[in-house]
Amino acid sequence: MHKRNLSVLTGRRVEIRPENRENKWGNVERNENVNRNRIHRIAGTMAVLGALLGAGLVWGNDASKPATNNAVARGKTLFQQKCSVCHYDTSDQKKIGPGLKGLSKRGVFSVNGNKITDDSLKTWIENGDQLMPPFKEALEPGQIKDVIAYVKTL
Repeated sequence: MHKRNLSVLTGRRVEIRPENRENKWGNVERNENVNRNRIHRIAGTMAVLGALLGAGLVWGNDASKPATNNAVARGKTLFQQKCSVCHYDTSDQKKIGPGLKGLSKRGVFSVNGNKITDDSLKTWIENGDQLMPPFKEALEPGQIKDVIAYVKTL
């Protein structure tokens, strides 16, 4: 194994390792198994990157869907913790406050007949009224958005 000859021929220092071997002309050849392992690692990495890229492209086409699903799930949890004491989410029957099932389909608040929009729901949740306490201090703005996202699915 002629390290000196290899460095003179190639212009760079080449270490002879057990996975490498020198052929009869003094060139270093890599062990076939090492090459095969390297190819498998590269192919595996490319497959993972391709899958991630593909998932990014799918989500990129409709980025709102995963966020909306997450917002609805968080909103449902918050609703159960903060709102379900007074409101049903699975019925339109009155509990302490009105049942909220089908609220979006009704299109108006049963209490005052005002049109239901994201802004009107936000205002109602934040400020309440004579019958409902305000939740501006109990919920952060993002949490209110999540509750609204959930209520709109009822």
